[in-house]
Amino acid sequence: MNDNANPRVTSRPPNYNLWVAVFCVLALVVTGLFYYATQRIEYVWRWSRVPIYFAYEDTIEIVSEIEGEVESITTKGDEAVITVKGMDASESYTVPAEGLGVIVEGEIISLGDTLASYTEWKPGLLIIGLWLTLKISIIATIAGIIIGIIGGIARLSSNPTFKWTTIVYVEIIRGSPLMVQILIWYFVFGTVINDLLAANGLGRLPAFWYGVASLACFAGAYVTEIVRAGIQSIHRGQTEAARSLGMSYAQSMRHIILPQALRRILPPLAGQFISLIKDSSLLGIIAIRELTKAAREIVTATLQPFEVYFLAAVLYLVLTFTLSMAVQKLERRMAVS
Repeated sequence: MNDNANPRVTSRPPNYNLWVAVFCVLALVVTGLFYYATQRIEYVWRWSRVPIYFAYEDTIEIVSEIEGEVESITTKGDEAVITVKGMDASESYTVPAEGLGVIVEGEIISLGDTLASYTEWKPGLLIIGLWLTLKISIIATIAGIIIGIIGGIARLSSNPTFKWTTIVYVEIIRGSPLMVQILIWYFVFGTVINDLLAANGLGRLPAFWYGVASLACFAGAYVTEIVRAGIQSIHRGQTEAARSLGMSYAQSMRHIILPQALRRILPPLAGQFISLIKDSSLLGIIAIRELTKAAREIVTATLQPFEVYFLAAVLYLVLTFTLSMAVQKLERRMAVS
């Protein structure tokens, strides 16, 4: 089949392989210079300590909470049940069978004595921070899209209340620092909301949700302008044609305008949400242990800034690169359809 018959097929430029080789050489040179620079600084690299920041093996001890005598030790498969009989009551402890120590039935146990010990793998601080960053980013992205779509439509509304409210919202959010917005959400809105919840006998909302709300509102302002521009890029004649077929404004927007606008706004949306993932690093100021705050805690405890921050940067890159590739794949699928 002739490639010229398909406008989506692009031919390779002249000397394509040569330019690929030039790119590879440049990448190697930059990598080599970076490595050389890291070796020139007066710093002792301790990469051997890195694995414990991802996962580590923790020793867990089961201690007796009463004084008494070991009444029985019963093994059931991979678990064992140790029963300690005290003066007034008995306590039972379920432990892994492999964690049983040298205690035997009839042994006298004091308060705080170790009955069994075993090891289990636990996630390190970087994995905990990465998972929290991922959760925050996903929820804030979904909320930001919803806010942006509603705001984009309201921005084009002929109703002055909807239009000017949206304009004020967008200008305030885009014109003020995100850090200030996070503090306002947590200390101002958070105080009011938690007081109302306490007055009704409900528990306080954790800082996590105020962090999500601040990021969602911040992203929503930018998505509002992206959606508005996408809608305006669709020829007005399509709206008029939809209305002539008996569609309402909402129906024409849902079935005709927004699907076409989505194809055009995917790249800027991807860029906005990539920025959102990195912006989540500011949430540490309200004690949310996202990836950057987890890295700072490790640096404070170990005095290893370069290894830890390099790893954090790589983890951010993994998240953003994955999102970028997913959006590009979605673009190709939508272009084919």
